[in-house]
Amino acid sequence: MIDIRTGDAAGSELFVIPVYSGRVIGADELDAPDLDSMSQVLDAHDFTGKHGQTLFLQTPDGPAPETLLVGLGDELDAEMLRRAAAVTARAVKGHASVATAMHAVDIDGAAGAVALGTILGTYSFDEYKSDPTKTKLAELVLVGGEPSNTEIAAATSIAGGVILARDLVNRPAADTPPSALADVASGLSADVDVKVYDEDEIVEAGFGGLVAVNLGADRPARMVVMRYSPEGADKTVAFVGKGIVFDSGGLSIKPAAGMETMKTDMAGAAAVMGAVKAISELGLNVNVIGITPLTENLTGGSAQKPGDVMRAYNGKTIEVLNTDAEGRLVLADGLALAAENEPDLIVDIATLTGACQVALGPLIGGLFASDDGAAELVGGAAHAAGEKTWRLPLEAEYKQLIESDIADMKNTAGRWGGAITAGLILAEFVGDTPWVHLDIAGPARADKADHYNSKGGTGFGVRTLVEVARALV
Repeated sequence: MIDIRTGDAAGSELFVIPVYSGRVIGADELDAPDLDSMSQVLDAHDFTGKHGQTLFLQTPDGPAPETLLVGLGDELDAEMLRRAAAVTARAVKGHASVATAMHAVDIDGAAGAVALGTILGTYSFDEYKSDPTKTKLAELVLVGGEPSNTEIAAATSIAGGVILARDLVNRPAADTPPSALADVASGLSADVDVKVYDEDEIVEAGFGGLVAVNLGADRPARMVVMRYSPEGADKTVAFVGKGIVFDSGGLSIKPAAGMETMKTDMAGAAAVMGAVKAISELGLNVNVIGITPLTENLTGGSAQKPGDVMRAYNGKTIEVLNTDAEGRLVLADGLALAAENEPDLIVDIATLTGACQVALGPLIGGLFASDDGAAELVGGAAHAAGEKTWRLPLEAEYKQLIESDIADMKNTAGRWGGAITAGLILAEFVGDTPWVHLDIAGPARADKADHYNSKGGTGFGVRTLVEVARALV
């Protein structure tokens, strides 16, 4: 990971200067070139300071032999600064040592935003490439202002959690069986206690949803429970992440094109693991329970069939009419287990429904909540983290759509309102505990690189879950 520290520009190959729209230097007391005297050069490159613009200048008499101007736009907040830092990181990846004044803008948390954006902006997944092209950027020096080392360290930990989630999502499903992901959880931190239920213990415990979905797979399921319990913490939050390591749809099989990215279907579990890792490193004074039911959804001879009925951990039964609506089955077990621990809040996160992506597109997660207070807490955390969510309703009248003739409920409710009816199913397993459901089917994966997201897994949700924990401290 990049070494980010405070200091001066001596020895740096390049110096980064932030510029607002109108060609206004974005940091005070900065040894910066006179942009007015360079108007012809800036005009020739149409550099105005628009957000995301970059322009390299040769500056033999400057603090570094080369300078990069980076546009911040008209209105700057922490998220836009993260994005500008990521654009910068991509632009300077051919330089080993870079100095920057981007953190010296008048924004709360600027040093952390620059650190996070820089680290995520240089991320690439190249484990399977024989000749990967790696960034040369090894050192970023924050020059000027009063950057906080605490902010930098926190951003580095959070970025590490996001990178873990991205790596887990990006790896081929063949290399991420449930047992391997359970091993990752077991090695997160010395401060995190981990219980892994094997296939026999899953049956014995009564995790019927996990058992049912795993029937068609030849690699056994795992239920992972991570506990971070700092001394003196008096609040508890439970995170439950959907961990379908590959989803073929089961006997209700997906078309071939629909399976191409289905290794992403464990992005919720990956986000929970990344968040627990970061929270433990940050030392946040809140109890965290991370629960990840892990399995494949395949078409083996023993696979569950449409019309089968499964019994979840809390005893409620679900008639399975579509085996491709499997995420809610494993989450039923995870949520019921979370509720049994009586936390102050449960947050589940899942690539649950294509319907949510249809409604909100590829950049926004759907947020469903049992009450306004829980919605405000998690929605506020997402906003602070820079991850976009939008609250959708748990419409009580739609509950009739999940009624079953032979079981407590059925797992599908027809074409319309699919994200809502899925949420209503999950609501049956949290009891009276305040609860939020995050449907990240859209933002869990990026089809192209943009600012701090590379193509592939995004690690969406890690930062939000960290902020939720921070809000409960």
